[in-house]
Amino acid sequence: MKLDLQMKLKQVLAPQLIQSLRLLQMPLLKLEQVIRQELSTNPLLEEVEATEETASDSENEEEVQVDPQLDKIDWEDYLGDENQIPFREEKDKGEERWEKTPILERTLYDHLIEQLHFSKLDEEELKIGEYIIGNIDERGYLVCSAEEIASALDVPPEKVSKVLTLIQTFDPSGVGARDLRESLLTQLKEKGFEDTLAYRIVRDHLNELERKSLSQLSRVMGTSFEEVQKAMDFIKTLNPSPAMGKFTRAATPVMPDLIVEKIGDEFVVYHNDKNVPRLRISPAYKKLLKGDKGNSPETKDYIKGKLEQAKWLLNSINQRRSTMIRVMEKIVEEQKEFLEHGPSLLKPLTMEAIADKVGMHVATISRVSNSKYVQTPQGVFEIRYFFNTGVSKENGEELSKRNVKRIIEEIIREENPAKPLSDQELFNLLKKEGINIARRTVSKYREELKILPARFRKRIVKANSDDSTEGVTATHLSD
Repeated sequence: MKLDLQMKLKQVLAPQLIQSLRLLQMPLLKLEQVIRQELSTNPLLEEVEATEETASDSENEEEVQVDPQLDKIDWEDYLGDENQIPFREEKDKGEERWEKTPILERTLYDHLIEQLHFSKLDEEELKIGEYIIGNIDERGYLVCSAEEIASALDVPPEKVSKVLTLIQTFDPSGVGARDLRESLLTQLKEKGFEDTLAYRIVRDHLNELERKSLSQLSRVMGTSFEEVQKAMDFIKTLNPSPAMGKFTRAATPVMPDLIVEKIGDEFVVYHNDKNVPRLRISPAYKKLLKGDKGNSPETKDYIKGKLEQAKWLLNSINQRRSTMIRVMEKIVEEQKEFLEHGPSLLKPLTMEAIADKVGMHVATISRVSNSKYVQTPQGVFEIRYFFNTGVSKENGEELSKRNVKRIIEEIIREENPAKPLSDQELFNLLKKEGINIARRTVSKYREELKILPARFRKRIVKANSDDSTEGVTATHLSD
């Protein structure tokens, strides 16, 4: 055993940089919470109104003697006027502010428990029912088996199955199922379609629907194409997630961090900080530090530590604001046509390109764009929305991935439902428009749009007296 001394270089993030990065990736509402938390724990920080006039600390104050022990600290560096965060004033000073009262929503659990208590059950069955409902997720599916419930409650599995069967009759239809097949079959039973082709398709061929066309399914079922098509149309009216959208929580509010407005012929970017507390170093502590000679060393160290924290927070918030504005200004330069005319003119843009323009790392651009929103003349968008890959047309024009997908969707919407276009035909039509992408990319974009392959989009069209046809547009996959 021996002891050696070695020297080596090691890159370590400074605490201030760590704090800056942490604040940079926070959305505006989270930032406001953090600032208010700091206000409650750091006595050297205080909140001021955006319109409050702050006079110089040296005015109307008696000259005081500074404690010699504090001479080594450059207080002006810590306590200068620049350590106050500038905030944009509201446009309308007389604007009334109304408190937004949250609406209490009825949860799925409450809805099912109420129905359970109206049922004629003994005490043990009621306990089983409450346990089952407690294990139903927000989609309406039971996330554990009857055997697991029986084991957890030490009750017979038959009794659990009896209560579960009762709960599966509750509203919404299909709730309490353990998988998609059971949910759809329950919904069909409640509608009185137990002895129908639709019921047999779900019961016997649900897992094969993605692999078999309607023609293949009609041969397997021994019935006509038209009857299978009619049954499938009815199945699509069922809800694969019985409770989704009915008992969800209140929508999370979106507060844009940035606002882009057109002033004259230019687009101006500014930070949406009117609701964020405005901070400054407390004048009372300035007096304490500059004039009181009776402070103990422990008190001075405590105040100095809190002063460092306050300064770091102010600098980090300012850095966050300036970084976000610089990044958004470069995005605006690249996406002016989008801001003028809408999403159809969104250009291809990468984070690497913006990083090069502002002289930052790509990871910083990612932190700026993730989970943060910007209000533009075209609406509110997540900043990440403006970054997307693209393809080049033969004439040199650049199209974003979103625009290519929009073109594919429009082509499919206008297709003949009796003869839907294959991916190869879509590829050929795009090539005629000068859009050169691979056929497998066409398939990938179609799947991302949740549009079925051609063999599943085929529809029977009926001739009427005017020899015209009627059909249904492209069918989209349901979540």
